[in-house]
Amino acid sequence: MMKVHLRNLSNHIMKPRFNASAAAPGIYTALIESEKYLHHCSIEVPLIHLVKLRVSQINGCAYCLDMHWKDLRALGETEQRLYSLDAWRECTWYSDRERAALAWAEAVTLVSVDHVPDSVYDEVRPHFNDTELSDLTFAVATINSWNRLAISSRTPAGTYQVKKEKATV
Repeated sequence: MMKVHLRNLSNHIMKPRFNASAAAPGIYTALIESEKYLHHCSIEVPLIHLVKLRVSQINGCAYCLDMHWKDLRALGETEQRLYSLDAWRECTWYSDRERAALAWAEAVTLVSVDHVPDSVYDEVRPHFNDTELSDLTFAVATINSWNRLAISSRTPAGTYQVKKEKATV
């Protein structure tokens, strides 16, 4: 019979380890500046949040999942598209541009698996010019940074509130 080992996750879920923004405010400032750039770059804001949500699903970042779900809802995203994001390849309600962005986001996030294969690059190129692809890649890199900070510090999920200006962007 196979023996199953289950980790006790109660401490993992409930207790933050450290507050990176308080301990090293420069990190937070640098990432906020990145966010300011991203929210005025060549990629539409809802697509940036959709990519951030998908990357956060891959990384298992509860804080960022909560944040980007709320941000997308405030921007008018549908429940159907949010609920099925982790199965986007099998759904018809994502545009070709969104599909390309999601494929790119997954490949860049999982760069250690297959180093962003040419097939994914070939898929994304018809939908994104060089500037857009650079901005999309930066968005993926930025959310991966946020995910790693939130996961390693065990930032508690559920407290994020959408800022009023985000709901109208």
